[in-house]
Amino acid sequence: MEAADVIEVAQDGILTLLAVAGPLLAIALLVGLTIALFQTLTQIQEMTLTFVPKIIVIFLAMLALLPSMGSNLNGFWVRILERIAAG
Repeated sequence: MEAADVIEVAQDGILTLLAVAGPLLAIALLVGLTIALFQTLTQIQEMTLTFVPKIIVIFLAMLALLPSMGSNLNGFWVRILERIAAG
């Protein structure tokens, strides 16, 4: 395997990682910012208020985005297996 092939596989892996994890991270960021703004405006400093809604929203987002995430990971795996089969 040449150095260019290794770089290409690494780039594909990083792009797949961003495509799979990026939407969940963006949703977590938005929920966290919304909760922080709410806590700042109301001066409620309850620690569980930050975690529980974020966990619920991330769980629901994972359920909604699971087909897309699986499709991206499956495509990556197929590309890796084709590269292995091609030698």
